[in-house]
Order: sequence, then structure tokens, then C-alpha cells
Amino acid sequence: MYEMTGDVLIEDEFLRDGLQNEKRLFSIEEKLGFLAALEAAGVRRIQIGSFVHPKWVPQMADTDALFERIVPKPGIVYTGLVLNKAGLDRALAVGAKHLSISVSASETHSKKNTNRSVDEARAAIVPTIEKALGEGVAVRAGIQSALGCGFEGPIDPNRVVEIAREFSALGVGEINVADTAGLSNPRDVYALCTRLRDEIAPDVRLSLHLHDTRGLGLANMVAGLQAGVRVFDAALGGLGGCPFVPKATGNIATEDAAFACEQMGLNTGIDWQALTAPVAAAEALLERQLPARVSHVPAPPWDQQKETAE
Repeated sequence: MYEMTGDVLIEDEFLRDGLQNEKRLFSIEEKLGFLAALEAAGVRRIQIGSFVHPKWVPQMADTDALFERIVPKPGIVYTGLVLNKAGLDRALAVGAKHLSISVSASETHSKKNTNRSVDEARAAIVPTIEKALGEGVAVRAGIQSALGCGFEGPIDPNRVVEIAREFSALGVGEINVADTAGLSNPRDVYALCTRLRDEIAPDVRLSLHLHDTRGLGLANMVAGLQAGVRVFDAALGGLGGCPFVPKATGNIATEDAAFACEQMGLNTGIDWQALTAPVAAAEALLERQLPARVSHVPAPPWDQQKETAE
């Protein structure tokens, strides 16, 4: 078990995973406003959107235009999700320098998400990753539904390991393991991440994408930390869900994850209290309360005392 020390990178996915299920379409100006709030709070990697067909995910129709409007801030990585070569071509056209390129470990989810079997999707994604790397793009290769499928249930860890090995051999910088339906538990997260660390190249980072569908999101994050993972996906307010997985609710909340890390002595660089205002803004636009915890309760007494002293 790894010691709970060091820095933790939290990638915020509010603008992609957070919004993709919402019926209310957010304008580019609204998205830029939330982007500015995330930047100001110290989020160091932000997923802007996905390069997918707007017919399937209308909320992502302006991803290309949004990338073109970004004014990059030093020390912040702006990334997007790609599922195929057409998406990669769009990402390259707008100058994306960091991309997540993913396949699913679940046959049913893969067919619903990409209209391809797992093996077909894998065969198609390899040249896409190779092209991205050849263009100088930093690639995070993702394995969706790696910790359980909303249609099939448990996923064979051997399949996940096989995909991860293939990705590692391609020379990607990071492999992302996704609990897309929020079905996993701390024991399984720890077991799979520990095994993957032994199977992939030592210079390839492992990251986790965790949904809080059944209330185990932060517990699963801690299990990942104990297994040596130091990169996690989250979303402002705990918003999110997969359009192709029934009842897959939001991600772990960025502010909750940053708060938890701070309490455990881990540095994320994120001022979690600064995210309270954009969460409130999102709630006003969506006309409902978001599931994040720390945005809706007073700061702990020791933080209140610190604020008073300042």
C-alpha cells in the first residue's frame, strides 16, 4: 500500500461529462464563464468537451468553437475527449495539445457508445492514438466501464489488463480507468489499480474516472490513492453521467475531492472554497441542487478560524 503523500492532479470534467446529459444547452459564453472560475480556483487540467457527433450529444456541438475561444493560462492543461479518427481530425484542427482517447471494456456499452464491438473499437482506436502521438499530442488512453458495466455487470479484469497493456505499448503518457456506471467498490478499485501498476510501463501514469452513483465515489478515490494513483477525474458540483448508461449519475465533485485531499495532507492546488460560487451559478441555471457536499455546508471550524485570522 502506497503512503498517502504527494501531489494529486484533479481533472475537472464539468464542461464535458458534467454537461453532456443536460437537456438545457449551455452557451459558449456560459461555458467560458465556468472555465474562468475553474482556472481561478487552481484547477490544473480541465476537460473542455468531446469531439463527437452533435446528433448523439447535442451539448458538445460547440466543442470546436470553445477550444478556439480559449486563452491558455500558464500551468493549465486544456483537454478533450476523442472516440474515433473523425474526432481526432477535429481536435487537431483546433490545436488541441492534450486528448483523452477511449474505448470501452464492455461489449454492450461499446456498441451503444460507438456502434462497434470492443475488439472493433480497439482496432480502430490504435491508429487514432498513433496519429495523435505522431502529431505531438499528449494522449491519455481511457478504458470505459472498466470497473463494471450498467448493462452487463462485472467486467473481467483480464480484459481491462489486456487493453491497458496494448495502450502502454503504444507509448501513451497516461491510462485512465473509468467506473462509468458507478458500480465499483474500494476493494475492487484497489485490486485492479494495484494489478495495472504492475502490468503497464513504469513511466505511464494511472488515473481514475469515478462516478458517485451509489455513494462510493470518494471511498473509491481513497482506495485509488492507497494503490498509488495520483490523478483523478471529477466535475464541479458532482454533475455528470453517461448518455448511454441508464441511471449513471454524476462524477465525484471537484470541490469534494479537493477538500478530501486537503484534509489528508495531499496537495491539489485547488481552492475548494472558491468553487462554491460557480456551483451556485450552475444550480441557478439548471434549477436544481447539485450533489456536491462541501458546497452546501459551512467550512470546518478550523477553516473558518483561518479565514477570520486572514
